[in-house]
Amino acid sequence: MRKIPKNYITASILCVFVIAAVIYLGIVFRSAKEAEPIYPGPGVTSVRMLSDWYPELKGTSGDTEVYILDSGVKGASMLVLGGTHPNEPSGFISAVMLIEYCRPTAGTLYVIPRANNSAFTCTDPQEAAPMKFYIDTDNGTRWFRFGSRATNPIDQWPDSEVYVHASSGQKLSGSETRNLNRAYPGNEGGTFTEKVAYGITSLIIAEKIAITVDLHEASPEYTTVNAIVAHEDALDLAALTLWDVEEDFQITLEKSPINLHGLTHRELGDFTDTMALLMETANASQGRLHGRIDSDLVVTGKDKFYARAAKYGAVTVPYDDSGISISERCARHIACITQFAEQYQFVGDGSAISLGDMPSYKQILKNGIGHYLSSPK
Repeated sequence: MRKIPKNYITASILCVFVIAAVIYLGIVFRSAKEAEPIYPGPGVTSVRMLSDWYPELKGTSGDTEVYILDSGVKGASMLVLGGTHPNEPSGFISAVMLIEYCRPTAGTLYVIPRANNSAFTCTDPQEAAPMKFYIDTDNGTRWFRFGSRATNPIDQWPDSEVYVHASSGQKLSGSETRNLNRAYPGNEGGTFTEKVAYGITSLIIAEKIAITVDLHEASPEYTTVNAIVAHEDALDLAALTLWDVEEDFQITLEKSPINLHGLTHRELGDFTDTMALLMETANASQGRLHGRIDSDLVVTGKDKFYARAAKYGAVTVPYDDSGISISERCARHIACITQFAEQYQFVGDGSAISLGDMPSYKQILKNGIGHYLSSPK
């Protein structure tokens, strides 16, 4: 009987491994398109798509859900953007919490939890980031997508060497081409990412949104962190909010730079009548000093390397072995959003918006953000 050469056996084994790897990666790739379930609470009166305001997005990964919570009482309107950067999870989770828990008593709340829906379908290269993270609720554990800072290259490619902001002509690194928060107010005939920004701007104009809040996170060593960044037209609203929340936590107020274009707090304030604000919380998985990025780091915010760095004064926020949990980060977002709504009547056109019986910063810290999320069904 003729013996099979060893190199053929080795090649056959390698082929089996390659086929198995391709099948596995194919499954992973398909699962990346799967969105985590969101359970609309009793405050949600309708769910629309962004393509309702900009039809060209229909059928693309740029189309995304817009949750509308209409109190039934005439008043002002607010838009909350989560998921502009899906690797900054407290913004997304805060938006989900509003959808599942909030019951406005005056005016209308609009929430877009996945502002850059495409960026939820990939992770940043060379970051070894998890595709999912997990939060315990009162009756079970839920999973959520951990995405990328930028649009999936499948939807927009190649990146230019230099990114030219459409309305201002400002030139930035080509790496910003797929960054939604460098694309505002958008460009109807532009790139995929610019079209998403154009859709959001179109919604703001059509619905006469009075307040727009864009939720973000930054590394603990970043200079603008634990902060509200406000367009000059929104400074009074931000100042009143800071006054109300500073008994519970420290937060700074930054004026939106006039010459830095493409960001929500600049362009939406310039091109629409909305009061544009952006929030940053401190997230250890965002920076360059952390260890392994996994679900535990994303949720607990505990990292021994950041704790060590803090002792040497290398971070700009208080940080120790207890970390900065996603519950604390969401508590900051929710507390400020609630106050933006409540204080608008004093700086706006006199109309009101109230989010109803929302938990306080201290209550979210005590109970955990999972307590205010719906349980798996």
